[in-house]
Formats: sequence, C-alpha cells, structure tokens
Amino acid sequence: MNYFTHALPHLRDPVFIAGTALPDWLSVVNRKVRVRPKTLAPFFESDDPFIAALATGAQRHLDDDGWFHCTRGFAEVTAELGLLFRDRLGGTDGFRCGFLGHLALELLLDAVLWERFPREMDTYYELLAEVDAARVEAVVAQITGQNPEGLAWLIEHYRQEEILRDYADDDRLLRRLNQVLRRVKLAPLPDEAPRWLAEARQIVRSRVMDVLPTTDYPWPEPVTDSAAPFLTERLHP
Repeated sequence: MNYFTHALPHLRDPVFIAGTALPDWLSVVNRKVRVRPKTLAPFFESDDPFIAALATGAQRHLDDDGWFHCTRGFAEVTAELGLLFRDRLGGTDGFRCGFLGHLALELLLDAVLWERFPREMDTYYELLAEVDAARVEAVVAQITGQNPEGLAWLIEHYRQEEILRDYADDDRLLRRLNQVLRRVKLAPLPDEAPRWLAEARQIVRSRVMDVLPTTDYPWPEPVTDSAAPFLTERLHP
C-alpha cells in the first residue's frame, strides 16, 4: 500500500496523515531507522497531541500493510502484473518481475483512487503542508532512539514535488518507477514501458475492490462527480 491509499480514509488530522507516510519516508532516508509496534505503543496516549497523532498514524500504516499483503486480491494482482512485465521483458527474472508487480500495483492504486476521489489529492497535500517537518524528525528520534537525519528535508521535498500526481500519467509513472528501481539497484525499465503500464493500469482499475476489500479498507463515501474530466484538466491544463 502506498502513500495516498494509506491516507485516503483519514483525511482529517494533518499529523496523523504524516504518520501514515512515516514508515515509507524512513525507508528512503535511512532503512536502519524503523518504527515498530513496540516502539510506537508507549506514545499512543502521549499528553502531546502531535506525538500521539504521529505514532498512531504510523501504526495505522503498519496495520494496513499487515492485512493488505495477505489478501487474495493482492496475491492475484501482483502475480498478474508480474507476468505482464515478464512477458514484455522477454525473460524469466521472477524476482525482478515479482517486485515490479508489487511496486506497480501500489503506485497504480494511488492513481486509481485519485480517479475515484478526485478532490481528495488536493486535500492530502493541503493537510501535509500544515505539518512541521522538523518536529516530525525530532519526534521520530525520540520514538526510535535513532537519528533520522534528512527526514525533515525529505518531507519538504515530498511536499514540493507532489510525486503522487505523476502516477496518473504513464510516462511520468515510468520515471518514478525507475527512480525506485535504481534505488534498490535494479535495472530500469525501457522507454517502451509506458505501454505496459497502461495495460497494468487497466488491470488495477478492474481489481481495485478485490485488492482493497470493504471488510478491511475503510472506503470513504463515493464521489458523485466524474473523475475523468477533472484529471484531464489537471494533467493537460
């Protein structure tokens, strides 16, 4: 599960929203600094609302990942996407293609949810803009007992870049996917990959309710206005 998918059902408290992003931010800044249930739990009832909201938001992320990766829909869709990449790449690199299937599903879920809830992406970034990034870094150091140096900078960069909006466009999504692949020391996808991502996007659209079942995912109320004209206007002003 990726940033927007974690946050969408909880677009109220800015610090809680930052907490839902925290485990993924830390994986970029320093993979050795981790938030875990046993380190987060003592801070859930903190007298400081900022600390309590950040800790409970981070725990929400961990809980979501726990059920998300165990659903039948996740297993089926990641396998289908992995096969798609394997066929297009013309190889048998199961690990790379399995990783690609997992990664593409999570990024495309953010895009598909934006289609369904077109106004909420603005709300997401507006809420994050209210969060004191330097204080997040300080609180994480308090919770983990480690120095997450660079976390505040990353949060500012994340807010300025608004990378989640790129996932709605196949060419820009390829650029973001390749950034992740390079970070984990895997070869980037070729220039023709946007065509594959368009196929993958259709698969995720058709299976979104299987991947995020209502028994586990607290879906917001459905929107009534059409997402397509909104996204066309935002992507091609």
